[in-house]
Amino acid sequence: MKKSKLLISTALLFVSASTFAGGILTNTNQHIAFLRNPARDASLEIDAVYSNPAGLAFLKDGFHLSLNIQSAYQTRTIWSTFGMFQYQGHQDGTKKYEGKASAPIIPSFQAAYKKGDWTISGSFAITGGGGKATFDNGLGSFDSQVMALIYKQTAAAYGPENALTPDKYGINSAMTGKQFIYGAQLGATYKISEHWAAYAGFRMNYVFDSYSGYLYADMPNGTTTPTRLAELELDCDQTGWGLTPIIGVDFKYNKLNIGAKMEFNTNLNVENETNKCSDMLKEAYGDGVNTPHDIPAMFSIGASYEILSSLRVSGGFHYFFDKDAKMADLLDLETGTTTGRQKYLSRGTLEYLGGIEYDINKMIQVSAGIQSTNYGITDKYMTDLSFVTSSYSIGLGAGINLSEDMKLNIAYFWTNYDKYTKETDNYNGTTSAGKDVFTRTNKVFGVGLNYRF
Repeated sequence: MKKSKLLISTALLFVSASTFAGGILTNTNQHIAFLRNPARDASLEIDAVYSNPAGLAFLKDGFHLSLNIQSAYQTRTIWSTFGMFQYQGHQDGTKKYEGKASAPIIPSFQAAYKKGDWTISGSFAITGGGGKATFDNGLGSFDSQVMALIYKQTAAAYGPENALTPDKYGINSAMTGKQFIYGAQLGATYKISEHWAAYAGFRMNYVFDSYSGYLYADMPNGTTTPTRLAELELDCDQTGWGLTPIIGVDFKYNKLNIGAKMEFNTNLNVENETNKCSDMLKEAYGDGVNTPHDIPAMFSIGASYEILSSLRVSGGFHYFFDKDAKMADLLDLETGTTTGRQKYLSRGTLEYLGGIEYDINKMIQVSAGIQSTNYGITDKYMTDLSFVTSSYSIGLGAGINLSEDMKLNIAYFWTNYDKYTKETDNYNGTTSAGKDVFTRTNKVFGVGLNYRF
């Protein structure tokens, strides 16, 4: 067999979505308290450094520190239906593609110092992405385009009766992508009155993305194609940074607390550092090329209420302004045009959260909560290269007071994703009908330690 290397002509924006909870590019689970109960938007504990920074005004005076370690594991599954897949032994033309993403160690750190009416706080966390995803057997969009191309060219050269179908050659492809957005946050909280507090700060974000992939066909001996197939591979890193302005307010009255926060849009571009890139891909992935990579603005509001001295309930709402954030251009295979991917969204992301916490005794707390995430996705936004589906998540765990000033948190967070079906009469630009069904699985484990002095 001789190998004729091929690679799809679409951009390799695969496996770049977040492995955590939150919006398309935002991780909201930056503390184990979130995994125990995701409705933390009115928190008055150290995790409020991220979730409700104005609420830090109601901490006790002194230093407050927290170190957290999470482990996240995710699968991304696509059932792709295309007529030529039948030649590979898939009777109904449906082939399963599965990618695995993992982030075994995800650290985060929060700190605050309060004295009187002022609190200074900071944190370091992976605020977006956070894992590596690999598709060992490629993707349907890759395979279908190659199959259609080989059939069309060999039919033109040797006649339809001698055209090559996928049972007469092999396709070998693989792709890997990883994305990390590191965030360092700093800000100040001021207690305006007995009931009101305000916060202002910023987060510096550093993005590191890495993409690599290949695809080649094993052609029968003696077979040549009428036109030379492009020898294409990609090995590209992307880096960039941007600032996120943040403001927040908090209102506390007796057993009720309400917190609100606004994170503004982060204007950000990433620049390519490319080791391998074909001519066909150089427009997007050539060395030195810049690509939009904004982090969407986010508004959050939440409330907590102490029903009993040992029983508390909480709720929250998040809105991500995804359509206002510039994203990389996406190629529409049906029309051949490219546009910013955010324009294919119908709206921003909506999240609804609720939870409960109960003190078993002075030493042990237990909590649980739920989060519903609803994306404004459309068929044109969804590709097997990079996709999200709406979901609901359940978190549960415990807090253990090791001493008056030290607390251990442990938690488990599980997400159930919807299935999203995309059908088209022009599957990946092949002019044949096809269908993709997208879904995911996700689970996160975490342990953290809070300490104050």
